[in-house]
Amino acid sequence: MPASSSPPSPGSASSGAPEGEAASRTAVVVIGAGPAGLTVANVLRAAGVACVVLEAESREFIERRPRAGFVEEWAVRALARHGLADRILQQAETQGEFEFRFDGERHSVRTARLSGRRHFVYPQPLLVGDLLAAYADRAGGAIRFGVRDVRLHGLDGERPAVSYRDPDTGRRHRIACDHIVGADGARGVSRAAIPGDRVRITRHDHGVAWLAVLAEAPPSADGVVFGIHPRGFGAHMARSAHVTRYYLEIGAGDRAADWPDERVWSELRARLAADGARPLREGPLTEKTVLAMHDYVVEPMAYGRLHLAGDAAHLVAPIAAKGMNLALNDALELAAALIADHRGDGRRLAGYSAACLRRVWQYLEFSQWLSQVLHGASSGDRFRAGTATARLRRLLGSEAAAKAFAGLYLGEDADL
Repeated sequence: MPASSSPPSPGSASSGAPEGEAASRTAVVVIGAGPAGLTVANVLRAAGVACVVLEAESREFIERRPRAGFVEEWAVRALARHGLADRILQQAETQGEFEFRFDGERHSVRTARLSGRRHFVYPQPLLVGDLLAAYADRAGGAIRFGVRDVRLHGLDGERPAVSYRDPDTGRRHRIACDHIVGADGARGVSRAAIPGDRVRITRHDHGVAWLAVLAEAPPSADGVVFGIHPRGFGAHMARSAHVTRYYLEIGAGDRAADWPDERVWSELRARLAADGARPLREGPLTEKTVLAMHDYVVEPMAYGRLHLAGDAAHLVAPIAAKGMNLALNDALELAAALIADHRGDGRRLAGYSAACLRRVWQYLEFSQWLSQVLHGASSGDRFRAGTATARLRRLLGSEAAAKAFAGLYLGEDADL
């Protein structure tokens, strides 16, 4: 059963709830129970700042929803300082090396040696489960699953509120609060609640799509493999001893149904082939999802008493595995800012958007750089292919270039 604590203390007429709505009050309402929303909620609750989390899906759904699997070391350390990384540190494998394969050759990049940091391999559903257990089960944090018709009120005033419809009773509830955290993703209600003339959304399309598949098969390499091939990019990413994630660059209009298992394996064999490489260990494909390679950034990441975090504020194509890490950066910065504001110092909250956007734009630039390297050979453009190869050979031939790449690939340390 979904976990939740007792509801917030009943509000009074000052909560502004229309007749017939159940009214309550808390300090912060968090919309969305993904990594960003749950991290904010955990840190707030530990600091004694009351909050309520609202989630449109069921607990079972969000704990199983397939998502990213790489957590940067700075993020793990920051979560550990809040007591939220025990299982990551105990169970997650780490990776500090990967391969480029092109022109039939293998080229290793030892990112851990170059940067002093590693990636933790820990799928997002596991992290969500950990954060839910910490917040709802152990700390008794208030969370409502399956909420419907969520609406935001009074964002530009002193008395914001969030209302929703209870999925079991059909009754509307209204929660008055001091601040709202919008962490409900790209299609959520939070970003849509900001007037169009008060926000700027910058979009970028990489012009390609990826087919993401999960194979019930052991890994065929020790870590990440990026295959660069005239027929398209291909990638291998170990997830566990028995499951492997693969990616294939496909046509922008392709559907998952256009890629039966044998076609997927045939292309993976071609694009990941290299002298001395182990043969692919094949198995049933349990998931096929087409990913459009595009980015967007919302500026600013706040409007009045609403503060966006994670995919509600920015989307980074999964080219460099940055999305979940940016969400955690937002969440940790926002939680610290909300705690300071609750204690009477609003300066950090006023600077929240600017502080997070610096890292967002840096990660977007790196993702675009890597996209050009990975997709140049298959672009059909001789100039793009030639410059992509030149970048790749500089990376592989220069210690300074390799160190700079490794630092960005594994993420910069953050003071959170």
